[in-house]
Amino acid sequence: MDYIIQLILSFFATAGIGVIFNVPRKNLIYCGFVGVVGWMIYFVLTEHGMDVVNASFFSAFVIAIVSHLYARRFKMPMIIFIVGGIIPLVPGGMAYNAMRNVVEADYIQGLQYGFKAFLITGAIVIGLVFAEVLIQLIFRSVRTSKATFKKVYKK
Repeated sequence: MDYIIQLILSFFATAGIGVIFNVPRKNLIYCGFVGVVGWMIYFVLTEHGMDVVNASFFSAFVIAIVSHLYARRFKMPMIIFIVGGIIPLVPGGMAYNAMRNVVEADYIQGLQYGFKAFLITGAIVIGLVFAEVLIQLIFRSVRTSKATFKKVYKK
């Protein structure tokens, strides 16, 4: 039951973020789907004991792959799909706790929260970059093989 609630709420949250960022109406469902995929991967991995940093990396990686595929399918910028999916992963609460602890002069706890937020943010960025590199390598190899195929069979 918890998975169903997470699925429904993540869809509406991501689609709502899409509305805020003026995503075209016909793509709101797909934007919501990207968010569902990303959040469910994060949720399932953390529920099964994976660290939030690693779960954020894998979730961001899959979000970027799905966003890239949707961007090619609908001939739209990838940012339309990726922003809604990434925002739920951003460690805003952890950054808030870091600043609150620093203001309350609990520097050690603030430093721990801040470092964890930094690691999660870095994992999200690295997941996005790895996915982009992987997609570019795949499409480059597909283009190269098509060109080779045309060259061989054109003779």
